[in-house]
Amino acid sequence: MSSLHHRHLAVSPEWLALYYRHPLEITHGEGRYVWDADGKRYLDFFGGILTTMTAHALPEVTKAVTEQAGRIIHTSTLYLNRPMVELAERIATLSGIPDARVFFTTSGTEANDTALLLATTYRRSNQILAMRNSYHGRSFSAVAITGNKAWSPTSLSPLQTLYIHGGVRTRGPYAELSDAQFIKACVADLEDLLGHTRDAAALIAEPIQGVGGFTSPPDGLFAAFREVLSRHGILWISDEVQTGWGRTGEHFWGWQAHDRNGPPDILTFAKGIGNGMSIGGVVARADVMNCLDANSISTFGGSPVTMAAGLANLSYLLEHDLQRNARRVGGLLIERLRAIVAGSECVREVRGRGLMIGIELVKPGTDEANPEAATAVLEAAREGGLLIGKGGGHNTSVLRIAPPLSLSIAEAEEGAEILAEALRSVE
Repeated sequence: MSSLHHRHLAVSPEWLALYYRHPLEITHGEGRYVWDADGKRYLDFFGGILTTMTAHALPEVTKAVTEQAGRIIHTSTLYLNRPMVELAERIATLSGIPDARVFFTTSGTEANDTALLLATTYRRSNQILAMRNSYHGRSFSAVAITGNKAWSPTSLSPLQTLYIHGGVRTRGPYAELSDAQFIKACVADLEDLLGHTRDAAALIAEPIQGVGGFTSPPDGLFAAFREVLSRHGILWISDEVQTGWGRTGEHFWGWQAHDRNGPPDILTFAKGIGNGMSIGGVVARADVMNCLDANSISTFGGSPVTMAAGLANLSYLLEHDLQRNARRVGGLLIERLRAIVAGSECVREVRGRGLMIGIELVKPGTDEANPEAATAVLEAAREGGLLIGKGGGHNTSVLRIAPPLSLSIAEAEEGAEILAEALRSVE
């Protein structure tokens, strides 16, 4: 055990998870690569949990942070903040929500917590609809709407949460149905549920479930849900903490795969926009955002330094069309990985969109989750010089691949080769 690992254990909670038998200290990064304390280089296919969105040590972001820190680091929302207003203007336009208002937080958890506050206040109801296998953060209220028991340490809750079908296409009672039948069955389930409950405040849903293993419903499910929700006056919160900013390649936001009835009432974001800086936020139409009748501020949300980083990062993303790169390189990587695992009895499915890819592992010849294999592949990939993540609603048996959106074809091929060897070593 390293000295730093020993010190970590002495002062950190037991539930603060670390990857690897011998945990890794990352000291610096550049582009799509990072280095550990021993000087070993790794290709980063996880980006600090989908957070290093453009590249490590991106000069444009580093310059913006340095220049803003040289002027002033902190003011709070009690004062006018030019970088915050400028970033809010851009996000409001990009969100697609009419007459949008933006509130910045420091994390995705806090963003979802704020969205729940808005929805329950607006609707005068503490009843929330959430998806099975979902994850929305680690606060008390976010845990209360998380449909993944591995990340929900308590059943105590300030909310009444009802879980509905649809987040996982290939497991559960509707898995064998066609896409159209799947959507119809999930909508019927929602209709039936609403017939037995009082008025709910909102449905919160990830267009692609992140911690749940990069699972998603057929395109159009949430549009179909929206028709039902609208009849009841129920709001739709799209949790875009992991799916936002073009990561899926096909769309800038995950909700746009379901946009028959327009944008959500509330959109939450975080992670990639700051490229590692602590930015989260909520976008909502004005009547929803303005429903609070008490004072509120944010001490650290909208910090001048993080806003400067977000502006520089978003500008780089758009100017270099990284959404298109995610679609092109991600599509090639998915097909390459599918070819690698073809015929494998240990891989149930390779799924995903753009640079958001999951590989679900099972025990050979069965449909049973195989978390031990996922852990072994994680270790083997590290030995080969590749960092990936893991997740999944069935005992953490899904390998999660989400590199920076500037990933090149050569780097995608390099990562695929390392992952192929890691999978072979476990099989």
